[in-house]
Amino acid sequence: MGVSVSVIVPMYNVAPFVERCARQLFEQTLENVELIFIDDCSPDNSASIVANLLESYPSRKEQVQIVRHEVNKGLPSARNTGLKIAKGEFVFHCDGDDWVETNALELLFNNANAQNADIVWCDYYLTFKDNERYMSQQAMQTSNDPLYILEQTLSGRLKYNVWNKLVKRDLYLAHDITFPDGYGMGEDMTMIQLFAVAKRVSYLPEALYHYVQLNSEAFTKKPSPKHLDDIKYNVDRVIKFLENRYASQLDDYIHYFKLNTKLPFLISADQSSYERWLSFYPESNAYIEKNPSFNFRTRFIQKAALKRQFWLIKLYYYFVIKVVYGLIYK
Repeated sequence: MGVSVSVIVPMYNVAPFVERCARQLFEQTLENVELIFIDDCSPDNSASIVANLLESYPSRKEQVQIVRHEVNKGLPSARNTGLKIAKGEFVFHCDGDDWVETNALELLFNNANAQNADIVWCDYYLTFKDNERYMSQQAMQTSNDPLYILEQTLSGRLKYNVWNKLVKRDLYLAHDITFPDGYGMGEDMTMIQLFAVAKRVSYLPEALYHYVQLNSEAFTKKPSPKHLDDIKYNVDRVIKFLENRYASQLDDYIHYFKLNTKLPFLISADQSSYERWLSFYPESNAYIEKNPSFNFRTRFIQKAALKRQFWLIKLYYYFVIKVVYGLIYK
């Protein structure tokens, strides 16, 4: 019997978190898995933590590989290294500072088989120090149609996170889809390409993944000019892929995608970040009112930015993001 699921776990500066990540994977109820840990030349002892923990799970030893990059190559390259090794029918990505429920792989794999799906996605938790926030990933209507789900993802209703999705490995192979080596910020957008080539998809309405919000060393916590270049590269890469496959069919949704890509610039108290929002994809600003997935608050801060009413955005940030969310989720 072949491997049912290959799990790829990139590791870089995740020593405080990786033991829980690995333990939850070693205790999966799905037996027929392979677990591929990619040590991306991490300066800490993440790899040895996993290796030492594995001694307590002798039945998993033959299913686990710990691969080390001799130089730091970045998150996309770590995922690609895992894909080259993977032998599973399906691939699942789990970042080294996060963790999954012990029945996650079994539930996702069984759902994929029951629905004959190329991709299955689930809900997830934003995990803070003292509590968690449930993040529903339900589309506007129940659908196994990849095009509809692709539209929902581009519009921002569904997240293109790489780590709450089980993907048939043949999708990567048959369409030569890999992660963007050297362009780490926005590398999750690769999932949009996979949805674009899927024939049938499925949604599992249960939170099985814990996206930990405690790692100050996490890649996305440190924006830089290079990260901004990465975002533009990955957006252009996805748009080119979609246009080659769908021509002009998704034009409106591509504008929604651009708006969603730059929306985080407005979740800030930094005026230079607001100016950056104005400079990114101005051709898409006319679509703010058209996107059915934008709620009132999202439209409000974007329209305030258009009118350069930056004081309103700053007020929203401090009151809603820092006070309301900051007090509830910590």
